[in-house]
Amino acid sequence: MNKTGIRAPWLRRTWLFGPGANPTVHDAMTASGADVLIHDLEDFTPPLRRAEARALAAGLYASWTAAATLCCARINALEDEGSLDLDAVIAAGAAIVAYPKAETAAQMHALDTEIATRERQHGIVAGSIEILPVCETAKGVVDVRLIAAASSRIRCALLGAEDLAADLGAERGRDAIELDHARRRFIVECRAARIEPVDAPYTFSDIAGAIRETRYARRLGYRSKSLVLPDHVSAVRDALTPDAREIANARAVGSAFEAARARGEDRALVDGLWVEVPSYLNAKRLLARAAALAAADN
Repeated sequence: MNKTGIRAPWLRRTWLFGPGANPTVHDAMTASGADVLIHDLEDFTPPLRRAEARALAAGLYASWTAAATLCCARINALEDEGSLDLDAVIAAGAAIVAYPKAETAAQMHALDTEIATRERQHGIVAGSIEILPVCETAKGVVDVRLIAAASSRIRCALLGAEDLAADLGAERGRDAIELDHARRRFIVECRAARIEPVDAPYTFSDIAGAIRETRYARRLGYRSKSLVLPDHVSAVRDALTPDAREIANARAVGSAFEAARARGEDRALVDGLWVEVPSYLNAKRLLARAAALAAADN
């Protein structure tokens, strides 16, 4: 696990949601090895237990920080109990504030202002607390570039699953066909906005399904995934980490292309694939990611 608990956005493979007021689950989250732990004061916490969840924040975030994990809190909307949530989670040391059903730049402007006020109150470095828009409506997905441009605190955005399916009027299934267009559009919009997209959580219980969906998301270009079960963290992390075979293949691609270029040739043939500049650069990126993850994990 990363000793500092601070990973660059592109190295945060696993974002684990957990209930706000359930210490038993909190212990499992702490032990999970997730890169980011999300203390959910919104949907995962019944309104009658929100005060209890806020009271747990200080001790909980201290344990997560000691485990070298980034602490994130999903607050309620500012017009609901969001301001009360912010008072508690920023004082407790949250590094990231997740905002539910993010849809507009105005929401992000308001949240940025609220966070800045509390940074000053607590002597926290200005601008150091991140905002994570959770895009779980159709409007949030199609407008994510506008949302991302609203605050320099936004370095990542997270795609919703259950709320998004409900907003679309879609029928949920393990194959997630109903989310396919949103998943594809979301990554394009996030890449255009130069922020890191976090894939939607797999909300079924089987690990095999979580692995299958993670591999599919990785094929689309995702490097991070959200989760709702601590038991899924290890498998999803592994699926998002280049393995020995992939590293060996990337090295072979890089070496063959460089040798071809040294001979004055435009491309190289590797295992039936004509390697041109884009494939070469992808191989170099994979090797750089593997090295960075290895360094962060040790």
